Amino acid sequence: MSGPRHFLDLDRLDAGTLRGILDRGMACKRAGGAERPLAGKALAMIFEKPSTRTRVSFERGIQQLGGAAIVLEPASSQLGRGETVADTARVLSRYVDAIMIRTTSEEKLLEMAEHASVPVINGLTDRTHPCQLMADVMTFEEHRGPIKDRVVAWSGDGNNMATSWIHAAVRFDFELRLACPDPLGPPKEMLDWAAAEGGRVVVTPEAEAAVAEADAVVTDVWVSMGDAEEEAGAKARHNLLRGYQVDDRLMALAKPDAIFMHCLPAHRGEEVRASVIDGPRSVVWDEAENRLHAQKGILLWCLA
Repeated sequence: MSGPRHFLDLDRLDAGTLRGILDRGMACKRAGGAERPLAGKALAMIFEKPSTRTRVSFERGIQQLGGAAIVLEPASSQLGRGETVADTARVLSRYVDAIMIRTTSEEKLLEMAEHASVPVINGLTDRTHPCQLMADVMTFEEHRGPIKDRVVAWSGDGNNMATSWIHAAVRFDFELRLACPDPLGPPKEMLDWAAAEGGRVVVTPEAEAAVAEADAVVTDVWVSMGDAEEEAGAKARHNLLRGYQVDDRLMALAKPDAIFMHCLPAHRGEEVRASVIDGPRSVVWDEAENRLHAQKGILLWCLA
Protein backbone atom coordinates (compact mmCIF):
# COMPACT_ATOMS: atom_id res chain seq x y z
CA MET A 1 0.00 0.00 0.00
CA SER A 2 1.47 3.35 -1.00
CA GLY A 3 1.76 6.18 1.47
CA PRO A 4 -0.15 9.47 1.51
CA ARG A 5 0.34 12.03 -1.27
CA HIS A 6 2.26 14.82 0.48
CA PHE A 7 2.72 18.24 -1.16
CA LEU A 8 5.97 19.26 0.49
CA ASP A 9 8.05 21.00 -2.20
CA LEU A 10 8.11 21.40 -5.96
CA ASP A 11 11.42 19.58 -6.27
CA ARG A 12 9.84 16.44 -4.77
CA LEU A 13 7.28 16.17 -7.60
CA ASP A 14 7.83 15.70 -11.31
CA ALA A 15 6.82 18.21 -13.97
CA GLY A 16 3.86 16.15 -15.15
CA THR A 17 2.37 15.93 -11.68
CA LEU A 18 2.74 19.68 -11.10
CA ARG A 19 1.20 20.46 -14.47
CA GLY A 20 -1.72 18.18 -13.65
CA ILE A 21 -2.29 20.00 -10.35
CA LEU A 22 -2.31 23.37 -12.14
CA ASP A 23 -4.71 22.08 -14.79
CA ARG A 24 -7.08 20.82 -12.09
CA GLY A 25 -6.88 24.18 -10.30
CA MET A 26 -7.73 26.04 -13.50
CA ALA A 27 -10.63 23.67 -14.14
CA CYS A 28 -11.95 24.52 -10.67
CA LYS A 29 -11.63 28.23 -11.45
CA ARG A 30 -13.61 27.82 -14.66
CA ALA A 31 -16.26 25.74 -12.88
CA GLY A 32 -16.78 28.53 -10.36
CA GLY A 33 -17.35 26.26 -7.37
CA ALA A 34 -19.99 24.08 -8.97
CA GLU A 35 -18.24 20.80 -8.08
CA ARG A 36 -18.05 19.42 -4.51
CA PRO A 37 -15.82 16.33 -4.80
CA LEU A 38 -14.44 16.62 -1.25
CA ALA A 39 -17.77 16.40 0.53
CA GLY A 40 -17.21 14.90 3.98
CA LYS A 41 -13.46 15.58 3.94
CA ALA A 42 -11.71 17.70 6.59
CA LEU A 43 -8.46 19.68 6.50
CA ALA A 44 -6.53 20.59 9.66
CA MET A 45 -4.58 23.83 9.25
CA ILE A 46 -1.69 24.49 11.65
CA PHE A 47 -0.42 28.06 11.83
CA GLU A 48 2.83 28.91 13.59
CA LYS A 49 3.15 32.04 11.47
CA PRO A 50 0.57 34.74 10.74
CA SER A 51 -1.40 34.33 7.53
CA THR A 52 -4.01 36.02 5.38
CA ARG A 53 -3.83 34.45 1.91
CA THR A 54 -2.81 30.93 2.97
CA ARG A 55 -5.50 30.69 5.63
CA VAL A 56 -8.39 32.14 3.66
CA SER A 57 -7.54 30.39 0.38
CA PHE A 58 -7.23 26.95 1.97
CA GLU A 59 -10.29 27.39 4.18
CA ARG A 60 -12.49 28.69 1.36
CA GLY A 61 -10.95 26.23 -1.08
CA ILE A 62 -11.91 23.11 0.82
CA GLN A 63 -15.30 24.61 1.70
CA GLN A 64 -16.06 25.25 -1.96
CA LEU A 65 -15.01 21.68 -2.74
CA GLY A 66 -17.51 20.41 -0.15
CA GLY A 67 -15.16 19.82 2.80
CA ALA A 68 -14.42 21.51 6.12
CA ALA A 69 -11.39 23.23 7.65
CA ILE A 70 -10.19 23.20 11.25
CA VAL A 71 -7.72 25.90 12.31
CA LEU A 72 -5.06 25.19 14.94
CA GLU A 73 -2.73 27.84 16.36
CA PRO A 74 -0.03 27.41 19.05
CA ALA A 75 -2.10 29.14 21.71
CA SER A 76 -5.10 26.93 21.04
CA SER A 77 -3.44 23.54 20.61
CA GLN A 78 -1.15 21.23 22.55
CA LEU A 79 1.66 22.02 20.11
CA GLY A 80 1.98 25.28 22.01
CA ARG A 81 2.42 23.36 25.27
CA GLY A 82 5.16 21.02 24.13
CA GLU A 83 3.40 18.12 22.43
CA THR A 84 5.70 16.76 19.77
CA VAL A 85 5.05 17.27 16.08
CA ALA A 86 5.11 13.49 15.64
CA ASP A 87 2.38 12.93 18.24
CA THR A 88 0.28 15.74 16.78
CA ALA A 89 0.62 14.16 13.33
CA ARG A 90 -0.51 10.77 14.65
CA VAL A 91 -3.52 12.21 16.46
CA LEU A 92 -4.68 14.50 13.65
CA SER A 93 -4.43 11.62 11.18
CA ARG A 94 -7.22 9.91 13.16
CA TYR A 95 -9.51 12.94 12.81
CA VAL A 96 -8.90 14.60 9.44
CA ASP A 97 -8.13 13.72 5.83
CA ALA A 98 -5.22 16.14 5.28
CA ILE A 99 -2.97 18.50 7.23
CA MET A 100 -1.66 21.87 6.09
CA ILE A 101 1.16 23.34 8.19
CA ARG A 102 2.60 26.85 8.02
CA THR A 103 5.68 26.77 10.20
CA THR A 104 9.08 28.23 10.91
CA SER A 105 11.20 25.20 10.22
CA GLU A 106 11.56 22.68 7.45
CA GLU A 107 12.24 20.05 10.11
CA LYS A 108 8.75 20.39 11.58
CA LEU A 109 7.18 19.99 8.15
CA LEU A 110 9.18 16.85 7.45
CA GLU A 111 8.49 15.40 10.89
CA MET A 112 4.78 15.98 10.37
CA ALA A 113 4.91 14.21 7.01
CA GLU A 114 6.95 11.31 8.41
CA HIS A 115 4.42 10.51 11.12
CA ALA A 116 1.12 11.46 9.48
CA SER A 117 -0.91 8.79 7.71
CA VAL A 118 -2.78 11.48 5.72
CA PRO A 119 -1.38 13.98 3.18
CA VAL A 120 0.65 16.89 4.55
CA ILE A 121 0.82 20.19 2.66
CA ASN A 122 3.58 22.78 3.02
CA GLY A 123 1.79 26.07 3.64
CA LEU A 124 5.17 27.83 4.06
CA THR A 125 8.46 27.25 5.84
CA ASP A 126 11.50 29.45 6.20
CA ARG A 127 12.98 27.43 3.32
CA THR A 128 10.21 27.35 0.70
CA HIS A 129 6.67 28.41 -0.25
CA PRO A 130 5.51 25.97 -2.95
CA CYS A 131 1.78 26.75 -2.80
CA GLN A 132 2.51 30.37 -3.67
CA LEU A 133 4.59 29.30 -6.67
CA MET A 134 1.77 27.21 -8.05
CA ALA A 135 -0.44 30.30 -7.95
CA ASP A 136 2.35 32.39 -9.49
CA VAL A 137 2.83 30.04 -12.45
CA MET A 138 -0.94 29.90 -12.92
CA THR A 139 -1.11 33.70 -12.95
CA PHE A 140 1.77 34.11 -15.39
CA GLU A 141 0.19 31.67 -17.82
CA GLU A 142 -3.22 33.34 -17.58
CA HIS A 143 -1.66 36.65 -18.63
CA ARG A 144 1.20 35.63 -20.93
CA GLY A 145 0.65 32.04 -22.03
CA PRO A 146 2.94 29.07 -21.36
CA ILE A 147 5.81 29.85 -19.01
CA LYS A 148 8.12 27.34 -20.70
CA ASP A 149 11.20 29.09 -22.13
CA ARG A 150 10.16 32.48 -20.75
CA VAL A 151 12.41 34.69 -18.60
CA VAL A 152 11.52 35.52 -14.99
CA ALA A 153 13.65 38.04 -13.07
CA TRP A 154 13.84 38.15 -9.29
CA SER A 155 15.16 41.27 -7.56
CA GLY A 156 15.80 41.20 -3.82
CA ASP A 157 16.51 38.81 -0.98
CA GLY A 158 17.31 35.18 -1.84
CA ASN A 159 14.66 33.99 0.62
CA ASN A 160 12.15 31.14 0.71
CA MET A 161 10.22 32.61 -2.22
CA ALA A 162 13.39 32.81 -4.30
CA THR A 163 14.11 29.17 -3.45
CA SER A 164 10.68 28.07 -4.65
CA TRP A 165 11.17 30.09 -7.84
CA ILE A 166 14.37 28.06 -8.38
CA HIS A 167 12.39 24.83 -8.00
CA ALA A 168 9.72 26.13 -10.37
CA ALA A 169 12.23 27.19 -13.01
CA VAL A 170 13.53 23.64 -13.21
CA ARG A 171 10.17 21.88 -13.10
CA PHE A 172 8.37 24.26 -15.51
CA ASP A 173 11.42 24.78 -17.76
CA PHE A 174 11.86 28.56 -17.82
CA GLU A 175 14.88 30.81 -17.33
CA LEU A 176 15.24 32.39 -13.91
CA ARG A 177 17.59 35.29 -13.20
CA LEU A 178 18.08 36.14 -9.55
CA ALA A 179 19.49 39.56 -8.65
CA CYS A 180 20.58 39.47 -5.01
CA PRO A 181 23.30 41.20 -2.98
CA ASP A 182 26.11 38.75 -2.24
CA PRO A 183 25.34 38.27 1.49
CA LEU A 184 21.67 37.56 0.73
CA GLY A 185 21.87 35.18 -2.20
CA PRO A 186 19.85 31.94 -2.38
CA PRO A 187 21.28 28.84 -0.68
CA LYS A 188 24.15 27.26 -2.59
CA GLU A 189 22.63 23.81 -2.33
CA MET A 190 19.56 25.06 -4.20
CA LEU A 191 21.66 26.42 -7.04
CA ASP A 192 23.67 23.20 -7.14
CA TRP A 193 20.43 21.20 -7.35
CA ALA A 194 19.18 23.37 -10.22
CA ALA A 195 22.45 22.96 -12.10
CA ALA A 196 22.40 19.19 -11.62
CA GLU A 197 18.83 19.11 -12.97
CA GLY A 198 19.80 21.14 -16.04
CA GLY A 199 17.92 24.23 -14.89
CA ARG A 200 18.50 27.65 -16.41
CA VAL A 201 19.11 29.58 -13.19
CA VAL A 202 21.65 32.38 -12.87
CA VAL A 203 22.50 34.69 -9.98
CA THR A 204 23.85 38.20 -10.45
CA PRO A 205 24.45 41.16 -8.12
CA GLU A 206 23.06 43.48 -10.84
CA ALA A 207 19.30 44.00 -10.87
CA GLU A 208 19.46 45.67 -14.28
CA ALA A 209 21.16 42.65 -15.83
CA ALA A 210 18.56 40.29 -14.39
CA VAL A 211 15.56 42.33 -15.51
CA ALA A 212 16.72 43.15 -19.05
CA GLU A 213 14.11 41.80 -21.53
CA ALA A 214 12.44 39.67 -18.85
CA ASP A 215 8.83 38.51 -19.22
CA ALA A 216 8.09 38.94 -15.52
CA VAL A 217 9.70 40.82 -12.64
CA VAL A 218 9.23 39.45 -9.14
CA THR A 219 10.19 40.59 -5.66
CA ASP A 220 9.32 40.06 -2.00
CA VAL A 221 9.62 41.92 1.28
CA TRP A 222 13.13 42.71 2.47
CA VAL A 223 12.56 41.31 5.96
CA SER A 224 10.49 38.14 6.12
CA MET A 225 8.39 37.42 9.20
CA GLY A 226 10.39 35.54 11.78
CA ASP A 227 13.76 36.75 10.54
CA ALA A 228 16.15 37.80 13.26
CA GLU A 229 16.44 41.11 11.46
CA GLU A 230 12.94 41.97 12.63
CA GLU A 231 14.50 42.60 16.00
CA ALA A 232 18.04 43.59 15.06
CA GLY A 233 19.95 44.49 11.94
CA ALA A 234 16.99 45.46 9.75
CA LYS A 235 18.69 48.72 8.80
CA ALA A 236 21.75 46.88 7.49
CA ARG A 237 19.56 44.54 5.43
CA HIS A 238 17.65 47.50 3.99
CA ASN A 239 20.92 49.14 3.02
CA LEU A 240 22.02 45.98 1.20
CA LEU A 241 18.73 45.73 -0.70
CA ARG A 242 18.13 49.38 -1.51
CA GLY A 243 19.53 48.99 -5.02
CA TYR A 244 17.14 46.11 -5.72
CA GLN A 245 13.88 48.05 -5.36
CA VAL A 246 11.52 47.44 -8.26
CA ASP A 247 10.69 50.91 -9.55
CA ASP A 248 9.56 52.28 -12.90
CA ARG A 249 13.16 52.64 -14.07
CA LEU A 250 13.84 48.94 -13.46
CA MET A 251 10.54 47.80 -14.98
CA ALA A 252 11.35 49.80 -18.12
CA LEU A 253 14.25 47.42 -18.77
CA ALA A 254 11.95 44.40 -19.01
CA LYS A 255 9.90 43.56 -22.09
CA PRO A 256 7.15 46.07 -22.89
CA ASP A 257 4.48 43.53 -21.91
CA ALA A 258 6.32 42.23 -18.82
CA ILE A 259 4.21 41.74 -15.71
CA PHE A 260 5.05 42.51 -12.08
CA MET A 261 4.47 39.89 -9.39
CA HIS A 262 4.67 39.93 -5.59
CA CYS A 263 3.43 37.26 -3.16
CA LEU A 264 2.23 39.91 -0.66
CA PRO A 265 2.14 41.48 1.86
CA ALA A 266 4.05 44.36 0.25
CA HIS A 267 5.89 47.34 1.70
CA ARG A 268 5.47 50.18 -0.76
CA GLY A 269 8.56 52.37 -0.85
CA GLU A 270 10.84 49.48 0.16
CA GLU A 271 11.02 46.49 -2.20
CA VAL A 272 8.60 48.06 -4.70
CA ARG A 273 7.33 51.47 -5.65
CA ALA A 274 3.60 52.13 -5.38
CA SER A 275 3.60 53.18 -9.05
CA VAL A 276 4.64 49.62 -9.98
CA ILE A 277 2.54 47.46 -7.65
CA ASP A 278 -0.53 49.62 -8.21
CA GLY A 279 0.23 50.19 -11.89
CA PRO A 280 -1.10 48.58 -15.07
CA ARG A 281 1.64 45.93 -15.29
CA SER A 282 0.96 44.55 -11.83
CA VAL A 283 -0.93 41.24 -11.55
CA VAL A 284 -0.61 40.87 -7.78
CA TRP A 285 -4.36 40.77 -7.14
CA ASP A 286 -4.88 38.02 -9.71
CA GLU A 287 -1.92 36.27 -8.11
CA ALA A 288 -3.57 36.50 -4.69
CA GLU A 289 -6.89 35.21 -6.05
CA ASN A 290 -5.17 32.29 -7.73
CA ARG A 291 -3.96 31.03 -4.36
CA LEU A 292 -7.56 29.82 -3.95
CA HIS A 293 -7.63 27.96 -7.26
CA ALA A 294 -4.09 26.54 -6.98
CA GLN A 295 -4.89 25.32 -3.46
CA LYS A 296 -7.95 23.52 -4.82
CA GLY A 297 -5.77 21.72 -7.33
CA ILE A 298 -3.36 20.72 -4.56
CA LEU A 299 -6.14 19.48 -2.28
CA LEU A 300 -7.73 17.43 -5.05
CA TRP A 301 -4.40 15.85 -5.96
CA CYS A 302 -3.56 15.04 -2.34
CA LEU A 303 -7.01 13.56 -1.65
CA ALA A 304 -7.55 11.85 -5.00
